[in-house]
Amino acid sequence: MQADESTDTAIELEIAARTRQLDAFEVGRVLPAPARRMVGPFAFFDHMGPAHLEAGLGMDVRPHPHIGLATVTYLFDGEILHRDSVGSLQAIRPGAVNWMTAGRGIVHSERTPAESRAQGPRLHGLQLWVALPRAAEESEPAFSHHPAETIPELSSPGVRLRVLAGSAYGVTAPTPIASPLVYVEALLEPGAKFELPPATERAVYVVEGELRSGDRIVPPRTMAVLRRGAVEPLTATVPTRVALIGGEPLEEPRYIWWNFVSSSQDRIKQAAQEWKEQRFARVPGDELEFIPLVDEPKFAHA
Repeated sequence: MQADESTDTAIELEIAARTRQLDAFEVGRVLPAPARRMVGPFAFFDHMGPAHLEAGLGMDVRPHPHIGLATVTYLFDGEILHRDSVGSLQAIRPGAVNWMTAGRGIVHSERTPAESRAQGPRLHGLQLWVALPRAAEESEPAFSHHPAETIPELSSPGVRLRVLAGSAYGVTAPTPIASPLVYVEALLEPGAKFELPPATERAVYVVEGELRSGDRIVPPRTMAVLRRGAVEPLTATVPTRVALIGGEPLEEPRYIWWNFVSSSQDRIKQAAQEWKEQRFARVPGDELEFIPLVDEPKFAHA
């Protein structure tokens, strides 16, 4: 992580993805980071892949619980089969958005479908967690799938934008946000400028390619947290794909431990005990396995 001390750039801080292993796939963990826990209500940011595995391998994220957040899954390549305890069974493919609201508690699994596994699975995408505002932390769990053709798309010379959540550039995504936020994917040709939508807090993640802000170059697999109020566009130096996240910070601090996010440490301890005792709902069609609790809650602000 590197803070920026110059004034000729929109960038306040850079965060490089840290490598984690997710079954056979490599994941880049960006948020939470020691230097920055959240951006707006976004409390977690993982870059999955890119990977192309041998036939027979794949992702097998067994059933596991969440509270107090919404998971947002978006793929550039590959396929994931989502199941959850409210009865959802949904394959997500490139360009679509899976939005799962945990609220008071949900369990889900994420696996490579059998047909993709047999062919040699590919995976490239992002999974984010959005911390819910206090009024929605104990809401009913829910799941919504938004096919690629329902996601607003805009284009201008050298730039193609998709608004995945919230409102930006005069359009609004269909995803069910619970607090003010924005999530945008952009494809940029060399020399194209990425105009920044307004938001109190914002960050741009370079999925592939390279961005320039003033004399600062942001390499791939790096998040640039932007200065508040920055309006200067960022410029692609090569063909570039980026994801912008941002929004209004939540009024109260958030705690994050394992798969749980909450404004209350006691609520996380309660959820951990409930999972340990297997008192969460089961995932229909995926009842035989689960990820066990291996530790006791330890806290850091999200």
